Amino acid sequence: MRSCLLTLAALIAACSFCAAQASTPELIYFNGAIYTGNGFAEDRPETVEAVAVGGGKVLAVGSTKQITRLARPKTRLVDLNGGNTHSYIFPGFNDAHTHLGSAGRTKMTLDLTGVKSLAEMLKRTQAYAASLPAGHWVTGGNWDHTLWAEKVLPTRQDLDKVTGAHPAFLDRIDGHIAVVNTAALKAAGITSSTQPPEGGAIDLDANGEPTGIVRESAEGLVGKVIPPPSAAERRMADQLAIADAVAHGVTSAQDFSDWEDFLVFEQLEKEGKLDLRISEWLPFRAPLEDLNRMRAHHDAHDPMLHTGMLKGFMDGSLGSRTAAMKAPFADDARNSGLPQYTQDVLNKMAVERAQAGFQLGFHAIGDKAAAMALDAFAASETANAKFPCRAPDEDHPIWDEKLPCPVKARNRVEHAQVVDPADIPRFRKLGVIASMQPNHLLTDMNWAEDRLGEERAACSYAWKAFLDAGVPLAFGTDYPVEPITPFRGLYAAVTRMNEAGTKTYFPANKLTRGQALYAYTQGSAYAEFAEGHKGKLAPGYDADFVVVDRDLYNVDARELLGTNVRATYVGGREVFPRTESR
Repeated sequence: MRSCLLTLAALIAACSFCAAQASTPELIYFNGAIYTGNGFAEDRPETVEAVAVGGGKVLAVGSTKQITRLARPKTRLVDLNGGNTHSYIFPGFNDAHTHLGSAGRTKMTLDLTGVKSLAEMLKRTQAYAASLPAGHWVTGGNWDHTLWAEKVLPTRQDLDKVTGAHPAFLDRIDGHIAVVNTAALKAAGITSSTQPPEGGAIDLDANGEPTGIVRESAEGLVGKVIPPPSAAERRMADQLAIADAVAHGVTSAQDFSDWEDFLVFEQLEKEGKLDLRISEWLPFRAPLEDLNRMRAHHDAHDPMLHTGMLKGFMDGSLGSRTAAMKAPFADDARNSGLPQYTQDVLNKMAVERAQAGFQLGFHAIGDKAAAMALDAFAASETANAKFPCRAPDEDHPIWDEKLPCPVKARNRVEHAQVVDPADIPRFRKLGVIASMQPNHLLTDMNWAEDRLGEERAACSYAWKAFLDAGVPLAFGTDYPVEPITPFRGLYAAVTRMNEAGTKTYFPANKLTRGQALYAYTQGSAYAEFAEGHKGKLAPGYDADFVVVDRDLYNVDARELLGTNVRATYVGGREVFPRTESR
């Protein structure tokens, strides 16, 4: 039997090798350690010495001797261990959760990421406001009051001291609350008697007056009166975000930005300047007629750019205490968060959209929010079971002709930070993907146990518990809430320690190196129905890969944080560093 298996393996390798010979390699990397992605899930990674790329695809992998024989006069050959440098190749990272549009605009507005105090926030805000034309809005944010010694939310009066006549709107880092100044409240018509929209809140002080903090849907009351960025500003912002992604080895992003950003991505693609594969999510709340129109706008099978799942919000965040919880927060006994839907309304909308052929993904941070999402998925599955099987077509791209019909919709819970352990088996039963961002733990571990209490905290950010239950994992960053770098997420996933290495958060849910790499590549590809052509380096797969300066599989976990990307390729094209003028 063993000899038969060896013969079969040799035949497969030979077929791959012959197929590669029929194509002309444009690029060959050789004489190094190249991780194909095979064996990541089992923690038995396959490595080869060389890879040949042509026509945007991987043509062949194998030994240096085998692959360099495929070279032709115009083939570019790169020695991974040339000179004094040693490089390693891994499949490109597929970030399963980004907000490219807001990330880019953060780079062009007031960026308060990492400010250590209210005083520092106000100093930066004052300097930024002074640089603006009279009456121009002060926008941006990414402040995080949990990093401050006093941990007290800023107020409109704080902003009034430094913004002058400029209206100001500054998001907290999670995007689920914002602080605005008095001029912004006036522009939005918000007073002490203003009723917040469903799922939102307007904080009031002891005198019943707005404090300047607006939560969840109430942010929209101010947001709608802020002038939108110009077309040129939006394009510049989007390009900055894409450049940031590819510089960190990200070759695909599953993204939730404005429709206007999607149109920018589309124009960049037409110009041959789109350097990142993007699956753009659409807003779950939008009317079905609008969703169908947006889906039909662009080729659903375009490998570089297409629309994907519908993104809905069940709740807010732990940091702002707006996550929907089954029991109150341990540090706020009167507060159980802000659910964004009633279950009946959510189920009705989910059923309607699932029947139209959309994949659904629900932001759910709290355990109540996750349970609501699962109930809605169950309702949509039950409703779909009553309908005849539909053949795959361009209008219903979630159906896969290679699988039995009907195909599981691969619905997703985004974040899944706090999930009742009793609900985890429901993920597996319903075929739901846990789309998680391990880097959140590096920020949240400083206060998460205070919010949740020890019992709930011990079961939070439960990556291994999901895997042990047979639940697919897809990893991302939630950029710009956290930096786009996947190496920080890998570190968090395999250590569950802070970046200083001084504090550990319930280590029972650590992952192995292979499991984390799988979730960041093939797991995230599976989450967007792309596992048949991306996520690993195998003949016929997209030539999306990253060249790094260290062996991500074997270096000490602390060294992951210092990883440098030497080159990033998307479809066999070097997108970082840019070698041509564009």
